[in-house]
Amino acid sequence: MLYDEKYIVHRYENNPILTKNDFPYDTVAVFNPGVVKQGSKYMMICRCEDSSFNRYMWVAESYDGIKFTPRLHPLEMPKGDMIFDEYVHATKSYWDPRITYLEGKYYIVHAADVTNGASCQLGLFEIDENFEKLVWRGLISEPDNRNGVLFPEKINGKYYRLDRPNDNGGFDIWCCSSPDLIHWGNPRRVLAKERLGWGEKKIGPGAVPIKTEAGWLCIIHGVRRQCTDEVYSLGVMLLDLEDPTKLIGYSARAILAPEMPYELLGQSMNVVFTNGAVAEDDGTVKIYYGGADQVICLAIANINDLIESCKPH
Repeated sequence: MLYDEKYIVHRYENNPILTKNDFPYDTVAVFNPGVVKQGSKYMMICRCEDSSFNRYMWVAESYDGIKFTPRLHPLEMPKGDMIFDEYVHATKSYWDPRITYLEGKYYIVHAADVTNGASCQLGLFEIDENFEKLVWRGLISEPDNRNGVLFPEKINGKYYRLDRPNDNGGFDIWCCSSPDLIHWGNPRRVLAKERLGWGEKKIGPGAVPIKTEAGWLCIIHGVRRQCTDEVYSLGVMLLDLEDPTKLIGYSARAILAPEMPYELLGQSMNVVFTNGAVAEDDGTVKIYYGGADQVICLAIANINDLIESCKPH
């Protein structure tokens, strides 16, 4: 059937909001940021890469959620931890930080190539409120898992997260729980990629789930094949507040797909990909996303429109 509204997500007219030119040193790409709001201040941790393909997590700050100012230097990686030193390459193997404010602390879940890129696992950092010092908490998933994101509160006494095990080609979204943020179990499949025409090849969690009266609103990504190319788009799903392994609904159509030049052309063609979103008091949601693995962009939606898109039509 045809939908009443063609667009429910609107791009910021002056996208992109951050490019390589906004950063010092040898920076060739900046994309896929995690974002959290501290009072009136927005804190962003960007994924940056240089021409040697070294990766960095770089903090940028804003007071309006639009104009961000990067700091002079990237975050320093923790040193001296045996597991980090053995499994996580200090300049190459971490990316796509997702920031969750949970019980008075800021946590960063990230993907990491481990054992010289033989596999991928989820890692966990804690960072101070000034976003200056990282503390390594460990690898928190089995091998071959990525796109991990923590829920912003305990649910019935347990921590929960979404992730995407590669699962021998499964590429679906799963949810699991933990007593301590380190040991995880009780995995349940939440959404299978076969349900989404715009994500028929693989899907994964995006930004930190947003708590609403209707359920946990989760912005997700999906990948479909177009001839010989992959196209990355965004959608949403809604999970039960008391049991986040229970799916309430999902968007049958993509809410944001690559259309603009900064989304079509870059290191990876045809990509919009999000790690961070901020729900504002006025009912809008700022969605921060990477365009073509090259730049950082902003889109804005009404939270009720996102919820409505998860309902059957």
